[in-house]
Amino acid sequence: MDLGHDLSQAMAHGADFLGELSFGRRHYTRDLAGVDIAVVGIPFDAGTVNRPGARFGPRAIREQTSLVGCYPWAIYPWDLNVFDHCEVIDYSDIAFVAGYPDRMVDAVRQTMATILDAEVSALSLGGDHMVAYPVLQAHAVKHGPLSLIHFDAHSDTWNMGDDLNHGTWGYLAVRDGLVDPTRSVQVGIRSPNPDTFGFTIIEANPLLESPMQRTAERIRAVVGNHPAYLTFDIDFLDPAFAPGTGTPVCGGPTTHQARTLLHALAGLNIVGADLVEVAPPYDPAGVTALAGATLAYDLLTLLWLARGKR
Repeated sequence: MDLGHDLSQAMAHGADFLGELSFGRRHYTRDLAGVDIAVVGIPFDAGTVNRPGARFGPRAIREQTSLVGCYPWAIYPWDLNVFDHCEVIDYSDIAFVAGYPDRMVDAVRQTMATILDAEVSALSLGGDHMVAYPVLQAHAVKHGPLSLIHFDAHSDTWNMGDDLNHGTWGYLAVRDGLVDPTRSVQVGIRSPNPDTFGFTIIEANPLLESPMQRTAERIRAVVGNHPAYLTFDIDFLDPAFAPGTGTPVCGGPTTHQARTLLHALAGLNIVGADLVEVAPPYDPAGVTALAGATLAYDLLTLLWLARGKR
């Protein structure tokens, strides 16, 4: 039987375990000609203040993309198969010397600038949440101060001067003018929040007590049509659905609720996105990576819908 040059039909033959471990079995390449969206791994976790392990997240997410519920027409329940409408590649991982956050920041910022200068959108796979800082730096150069749509159990706005860790990147983004807090929203927060910096905060309990559609409407009202960057920390989910993460916090949404909320954001001007903090060592069953892979497909679709709108 012919499985195709990139084994993209392996799933149709019941062979999820077979073939390349690229994201969605897309081609591994750094040729950006004709590309719409590049999936980029950032395997860094030296910014973790609790449990390390997110450096293995990009690899685990890629592997689980072959197990996401996929029909020929779409990833359930979307009615749009993004791979039929745009060119998506797996740009592989950004390389840097482990243990040096400043070197990671420089490498990621430079690589992202190359991708964005080629008019390609980027979906980043972390890594701990510190990776969002240099990604935002590159996006802000191209688009100006961004609306931040931030799904997380933590605000990540701790003022620790120039310290680089996964609890400070949000503060650094505000300090450096990368994001416009008045047009930004943090969703799912259920841990101490030192300073809101003007962000709209939707804490976990109010989120769970309202229909997801209502929360989506609130996010739309804050963001409008402003260029937005969407960052999704897997610990936004309750640990029952994502135990494999560095700093789990009980009392969060289900995977279904998170996906419902993301679907309701279709059409926003999302210029970049990431999925971070999947730490496979704490979840041998791979449930967290599977959730991350599914949500990454959702983010990929939101990026494509936004490109088409622009």
